[in-house]
Amino acid sequence: MRVDHFDFELPDDRIALRPAEPREAARLLEVDAALSDRTLADLPSLLRPGDALVVNDTRVIPARLSGTRRRGEATARIEATLHKREGAERWLAFIRPAKKLQLGETVQFGTPDAPLDALCLARNGEGEGLLGFSAAGAALDEALRCHGTMPLPPYIAGRRTADTHDDADYQTLFADRPGAVAAPTAGLHFTPALLAAIAARGVTLVRLTLHVGAGTFLPVKAEDTADHRMHAEWGEIDAAAADTLNRLRRAGGRVVAAGTTSLRLLESAAGEDGMVRPFSGDTRIFITPGYRFRAVDALFTNFHLPRSTLFMLVSAFAGLERMRAAYAHAIAAGYRFYSYGDACFLHRADAR
Repeated sequence: MRVDHFDFELPDDRIALRPAEPREAARLLEVDAALSDRTLADLPSLLRPGDALVVNDTRVIPARLSGTRRRGEATARIEATLHKREGAERWLAFIRPAKKLQLGETVQFGTPDAPLDALCLARNGEGEGLLGFSAAGAALDEALRCHGTMPLPPYIAGRRTADTHDDADYQTLFADRPGAVAAPTAGLHFTPALLAAIAARGVTLVRLTLHVGAGTFLPVKAEDTADHRMHAEWGEIDAAAADTLNRLRRAGGRVVAAGTTSLRLLESAAGEDGMVRPFSGDTRIFITPGYRFRAVDALFTNFHLPRSTLFMLVSAFAGLERMRAAYAHAIAAGYRFYSYGDACFLHRADAR
């Protein structure tokens, strides 16, 4: 499909720079045969007894680094945003400015008292490189905590600097397994009170892990979706989670994905029969209109960027024209967009 089918105009004042306070005050747009304006407090009523609500328990790490490359007497500032771990001491990263770092050169990200160097082991023509760090495993994780910063999305970071509020605001209530460099933002809406109301509704909470990569923010530069290359992300669904999902669905419950990350991993793990299998490994699944959903019946998600793979995904799920209408309604009605913004509850188009 042509990528411009997924374009829309979004006023700058619709981009949320902070989450709603309290979280339940965020707005919720239900997208079905009709559009219904709600709030997050209404989410439990949209779920049914016997449903499974699937959340992503990945934890965001301080994955943005700023350092210095030395070439003789010349120096250059280098920024690296880590996006996928490739080994105990190796990370794939987006490098800026990419032309300032050559293969085999070293970037100093640390300080004299706490050094952290990284060797450029590989490069591609899209500003991406493979970095080999001077620390590995838990020592590298600790070094990142010392020298890294929270990798806020560019549409927020370009308008304000990260601060101590983001350390908590940009982690979900479920954050447990470190490895993401972007938050699974649908999960940011949940609070203990909202989870208690969902549990009281008779809904089962199921956890999986998908370490969200910074590639989720990359624009689709191709003119046709067939020419876009997805970046790999690592995910895992254990046997107990898969068994629970299959049991609940056989009993008539729905699988409701909290966020596009949960949906993408569920669909990666599902067979043609709709059964979810245990999964551990990389996924590059790219969902566009025409995709036949196997595992997910409803989707709770934020509002996404124009021309993004995530807007393509929700258009595949609920229908392109219906999502274009929903987004036009949300913009006109003053909904807040993107990571810290409001949310929508999508019913699957082919289930209506």
